[in-house]
Amino acid sequence: ADRAREYQDRWSTLKGEFVDEPRRAVHGANALVGEILDEMESLFRRQRDDLEAQFSRDDASTEDLRQALTRYREFFDRLLSL
Repeated sequence: ADRAREYQDRWSTLKGEFVDEPRRAVHGANALVGEILDEMESLFRRQRDDLEAQFSRDDASTEDLRQALTRYREFFDRLLSL
């Protein structure tokens, strides 16, 4: 929530800058969107790595694997809902 609010504040600043410096505002918007995408990619990769660690053990039971698949389905649904 805090990061989203920070991004919203930065977006509002960019919109205000457009009147005086439209090119700079558009470059700033591009950088902001890129930053958000990078952060989201990092977050989703960490979550995927956590899921992988749960099932990649050689001693993972069928129940462990069932739970991993359930978590993957939830993760998959979240990705597609963006």
